[in-house]
Amino acid sequence: MPTSAELHERRIAAVPRGVAHATTIYVKRAKNAELWSEDGKRYIDFASGIAVVNTGHQHPKIVAAIEAQLKAFSHACFQVTPYESYVRLAERLNAIAPVTRPAKTILLSTGAEAVENAVKVARAHTGRPGIVSFSGGFHGRTLMAMALTGKVVPYKKGFGPFPADVYNVLFPNTYHGVSSEQSLDALHTLFKYTADPSSIAAIIIEPVQGEGGFYIAPFDFLHALRALCDEHGILLIADEIQTGFARTGKMFGLEHSGVKADVVTLAKGLGGGLPLSAVTGRADVMDASSPGGLGGTYAGNPVACAAAHAVLDVIEEEKLCARAEALGKIIIDRCNNIRNRSNLNCIGDVRGLGAMCAIELVKDTASAEPAPQLTQTVMKVANEKGLILLSCGTYGNVIRFLVPLTASDDIVHDGMDIFEASLTEAVTRIA
Repeated sequence: MPTSAELHERRIAAVPRGVAHATTIYVKRAKNAELWSEDGKRYIDFASGIAVVNTGHQHPKIVAAIEAQLKAFSHACFQVTPYESYVRLAERLNAIAPVTRPAKTILLSTGAEAVENAVKVARAHTGRPGIVSFSGGFHGRTLMAMALTGKVVPYKKGFGPFPADVYNVLFPNTYHGVSSEQSLDALHTLFKYTADPSSIAAIIIEPVQGEGGFYIAPFDFLHALRALCDEHGILLIADEIQTGFARTGKMFGLEHSGVKADVVTLAKGLGGGLPLSAVTGRADVMDASSPGGLGGTYAGNPVACAAAHAVLDVIEEEKLCARAEALGKIIIDRCNNIRNRSNLNCIGDVRGLGAMCAIELVKDTASAEPAPQLTQTVMKVANEKGLILLSCGTYGNVIRFLVPLTASDDIVHDGMDIFEASLTEAVTRIA
């Protein structure tokens, strides 16, 4: 059997360096909130494949659904010979997505593909070209998705030029001194000096920024954004790719604010580990495209649809929205305890919505200067001790906690013990 080190040498020779990785741990098997490497070492998984396996690795109900569908057929292409599971999944998403109903859904394969298609339907419906996004936002790695993404390195550097008629404005970020009013002022300034609102098809926003640092969009801002969109006939697109499917303590992040979007993009947790995404929106918006204008050969793959139905069943049966709230409280309380009782002076902020939690590391709390080196060291030490973590943030100084929602309290407490020990050791290493 190859070791992780041997596989990493092969990876360097075979895979482009542009495909980055958070660890050099090569997984052999996984169960619920645990992974085992090719070297036989066991790890607690606080990443969930970037919020994909909210229902845990290898959930028995999801595995059974996949196996049953494989025995029937694995591919047919919905645009050639449609199948019931696609239609039924669209009906289920139409019923629960935070959009104004009646709604319709197209199934796709990736989050970036969902974002691309959300832009397509918005432009088709409004007849307008412009799209507004926010600083720190992440929407994918395809050209339009990169244009919308509000961070240059590593996502956009060297890949331009990007599609035109995309405008980026400040995201409201209280910790870094950007209020809801300042963000709204930036939008009004855009409309005054750069792009008439009558040219804007949609505004896209993450209810909680993912790669940008787990900053929560203030609820008052989301309400103001909804009103602004209504005033100017602009569509509101909620990017729920990382926030969706019980991660934040509700099925979708936008639900915390009570705001309804016109269109939502979905992916990650939907397929339970299989590639599946969706765009769900107002029926009149989704119907604006001509026949043949939407689709994809693998879009809404039947095996992935079977997994998604099982995912939705598991979320409901195991009450994973409530579970996310409970897990988030364990994580946030522990992070606050570490900040309050330690003399490390490196925890700038602790935040979260449900089980979408983060801790922002700084060189010292007085200056709040980002500490990316410390963050990377914490992750490395955590790996050595048997915990998988992910970083995020514009400056790479935020550690995000994305434990599977099916994890036991004991596993989460064990993981937080490792995190605390890793933080303490990392501070010593770089001192």
